[in-house]
Amino acid sequence: MNTLSRLSNFFRRLSLPAACVAAALASGTVAASAQTAAFNPARANTGTLGVISGGADGTYIRIAADLANVLDGDDLRVLPMIGRGSLQNLRDIMFLRGVDIGIVQMDAREQLKAENLQTDAVRRLRFITRLYNEEVHIIANREITDIRQLEGRKVNIDKAGSGTNLTSRLIFDKLGIKPEMTTFDQASSYAKLKSGDIQAAVYVAGRPVRAIAEFQTDGRFHLLPIPFEGEIAESYFPARFANSDYPQLVDKEKAVETLAVGSLLAVFNWPESSDRYERVKRFVDAFFSRFDEFLQPGRHPKWKEVNLAADVPGWERVKPAQAWLDRAAMASKPSPQGQSFESFLKGRGIDVSAEQREVLFREFLAWQSDRQRSARRVTRQD
Repeated sequence: MNTLSRLSNFFRRLSLPAACVAAALASGTVAASAQTAAFNPARANTGTLGVISGGADGTYIRIAADLANVLDGDDLRVLPMIGRGSLQNLRDIMFLRGVDIGIVQMDAREQLKAENLQTDAVRRLRFITRLYNEEVHIIANREITDIRQLEGRKVNIDKAGSGTNLTSRLIFDKLGIKPEMTTFDQASSYAKLKSGDIQAAVYVAGRPVRAIAEFQTDGRFHLLPIPFEGEIAESYFPARFANSDYPQLVDKEKAVETLAVGSLLAVFNWPESSDRYERVKRFVDAFFSRFDEFLQPGRHPKWKEVNLAADVPGWERVKPAQAWLDRAAMASKPSPQGQSFESFLKGRGIDVSAEQREVLFREFLAWQSDRQRSARRVTRQD
């Protein structure tokens, strides 16, 4: 019998008890579910976690809805909440009962410093993972072709406390532009654009934003470019809009250069013995373990930009998230046998396909095992 046949028989023997265990677990689960069919309010509340997001037309609420759709189950229920923007979301995470996690912009905590909110609560803010970049949308009349033309004109920057409001002020300040800022909500700003009450409206959100894509321009409006220059480069990232993102606002021949700010899942660092810490830990384990499901068709395309292990300057990762990533990193490290095998191939200049490499590695393990058994037999005879 050759090496591959022996290995095949070996793995079949291993899989038999595993199948028995799985069957036993399944039958136990059915029996347990039958015994606990009655609703248990205490269990329901223990597994419930609130996620504060953004406005009804933005990207945050769609991301929060994806979290609920993917992760909801018997042991975890995610409740998406409509929020009032990144800055308010941070305050809600720190002080509002029922809010466990929030989606916020990376630059939002800077405003807490500006407001002298250097309390213990601020110092205990943590993040779970960095999410995606959010693009800065500026809708303006087509007669306005340069952002500097907004000097002295009415520009809506969303309600106070929102991420858009915060980022707009920072960007205009860094560019040395002083528009007359208004703080209408997003829905009102589009109506005021059409009526001529304002000349531009800013919205920071991950593209594509449904409300902007559906904005009926009648050919009068476009997305205004924002230069990536000076102090801007220290806090933001270059980005662009294509005609495929917003057909009515971006010309087919020329993309619109803009800026982006990173977003993240923020959380409060509760004591490890607390119930709220356990809720966050349960969410982290489910979210990280099932992240591939967020990349499936039907989920928001921004999930494809997420790097779970990416660091966020100025932020500390919450302990359960860091522990999960550390375990995953250890599991991904090649075994000593794998390292030895790779050295063997590299030393002999062997270049094979992935399938061939797998077969050779199995044969290598069998050969190595045979050598070890032979060495042990020789030792016993001696």
